[in-house]
Amino acid sequence: MRKGLTMIAVLILLAGFTAPQKKTNLFNGKDLAGWKIYGTEKWYVEKGNLICESGPDKGYGYLATEKFYKNFDLTVEFLQEANGNSGIFFRSTIEGTKIAGWQCEVAPQGHDSGGIYESYGRGWLKQIEDEKENILKPGKWNKMRIKVVGDRVQTWLNGQPMVDFTDEKIGKANGSIALQIHDGGGIRVRWRKLVIEEL
Repeated sequence: MRKGLTMIAVLILLAGFTAPQKKTNLFNGKDLAGWKIYGTEKWYVEKGNLICESGPDKGYGYLATEKFYKNFDLTVEFLQEANGNSGIFFRSTIEGTKIAGWQCEVAPQGHDSGGIYESYGRGWLKQIEDEKENILKPGKWNKMRIKVVGDRVQTWLNGQPMVDFTDEKIGKANGSIALQIHDGGGIRVRWRKLVIEEL
């Protein structure tokens, strides 16, 4: 009787146990394995960093994961050199240089880094509060965290919460993680430590 109860207790515990999810490095520090380039802008590896840089066409450019990620917790470190207007897209699909998805803004101070923008659609879904503009550290490494589960989107910059909202359209989508180069030329951003945990 006692042995039977012990086995039942063990089975109940196992049924409620979920193994911790594995964190994956999206960038190996050596090459662009697992990624695909869209557009003619420059993407390359330098001293273990992933570099995005405007090319002669001065157009939009994207570097997207070959794999789709729906629910995830992503952290990325970036250093803005020259004009740092860029972004981190999620649940995105790309044709040519036209992207469908949502961008966590990465831009110079005063331009809503950590806010969420929908390209070719509704525009800004959530901008950051003005008093949070000084969280970005110009000329230094910054850490962006993006957590997307179902229709909820949360972002943090350098450990500080930036936005937290829900959106039904986002909840229905699926797609790649993609880094962006904005059009206009003169853009250069360094990226490192791109780590994702699937949820």
